[in-house]
Amino acid sequence: MKNLAQRLRGVVPSPIAALSQAARDLRASGVDVIDLGVGEPDFDTPEHVKAATTEAMRRGETKYTPINGGPALRKAIADKFQRENGLTYALDEIAVSSGAKQIIFNAMMATLDPGDEVIVPAPYWASYPDIIRFAGATPVVVAGSEEDGFALRPDLLEKAITKRTKWLFLNSPNNPSGAYLDREQLRAVADVLLAHPDIWVLSDDIYEHLLFDGRRFATIAQVEPKLRERTVTMNGVSKTYAMTGWRLGYAGAPAEMIAAMSNVQSQCTTHASSLSQAGALAALTGPQDFLTERVASLQERRDLVVERISAIDGLRCRKPEGAFYVFLDCRGIMGRKAPNGRIIENCSDAALFLLESARVSVVPGSVFGTPGYLRLSTATARDQLTVACDRIAQACADLG
Repeated sequence: MKNLAQRLRGVVPSPIAALSQAARDLRASGVDVIDLGVGEPDFDTPEHVKAATTEAMRRGETKYTPINGGPALRKAIADKFQRENGLTYALDEIAVSSGAKQIIFNAMMATLDPGDEVIVPAPYWASYPDIIRFAGATPVVVAGSEEDGFALRPDLLEKAITKRTKWLFLNSPNNPSGAYLDREQLRAVADVLLAHPDIWVLSDDIYEHLLFDGRRFATIAQVEPKLRERTVTMNGVSKTYAMTGWRLGYAGAPAEMIAAMSNVQSQCTTHASSLSQAGALAALTGPQDFLTERVASLQERRDLVVERISAIDGLRCRKPEGAFYVFLDCRGIMGRKAPNGRIIENCSDAALFLLESARVSVVPGSVFGTPGYLRLSTATARDQLTVACDRIAQACADLG
């Protein structure tokens, strides 16, 4: 199409959404595909959240709300930050948006100009670079390695910083690798940032509660309080409370930043759905005990997939510390020939091979800035994961 805005050049639709749609299309045509590509927990939204939302609807809470969310929800978010993260925010330092993605979008659109740079550690969530480009700035990717546990190395961070650097993105536990930054690692990153007072931090904490093996979560503004005044600490209800379709994200940040983000939001979505806000309020203030059981279930699924995949010739994966993904190294099957005669040359070929030969949908690591890997979601039933691993094993055994 002619006359598209220049800001769209280099920005592509979400490849994860496209892959998931391809899997749905195959299933609709009668093909038995197991979709391990989508980042969505298979648990249901808690009953008390659904009940509270129904009651809110009956009370007529279906009108406009303040741009940054109703005061009761913002109070609940501020209480959550204080209770769980040791961070104190006033109500005008809380933002509520239609999903965590909009929090990122609002912050980048409010602060970035052409020529600005944003440091993005890889592997990264696929939308980060495109949101940065949409805002007219340049993503600067700092590649992580499996040998370092996919953690951001302070020396590589320092090397990537220039006079144009405006933001650093942090995501722990990480999508897609499940890697986790502990307090010591965050301390080392904070020490670098303290020497560069003009750099802001976007801390994507959306997988905060999905940590395994007794690990404890920390966020950078908590580890280094001096960074609080230049950090947007972002979270949401989608992963923890299985509320992906409710589209409700939130953040804490200095009031001036929240006001700027609110300006952006006021001219696009205005505010998050009033009913989603009611559900989020119930989620944040209601019982939390069910999370222990759900995290235990996700840990068992992680262990199942890691054990099964690690036994397959040509595939290898580390044990993730959190989230609900396994990021497997598929370089061992590159150069081999599929039964249809096609050579697997890269991770995209490997993902296509598994879709066609194993009828399992996964996401190539190149989408996350880390070629040679595949992301598998473990947020599906154990029996489906077992069948998927069986199919992947058989498909790899058939490679020439």
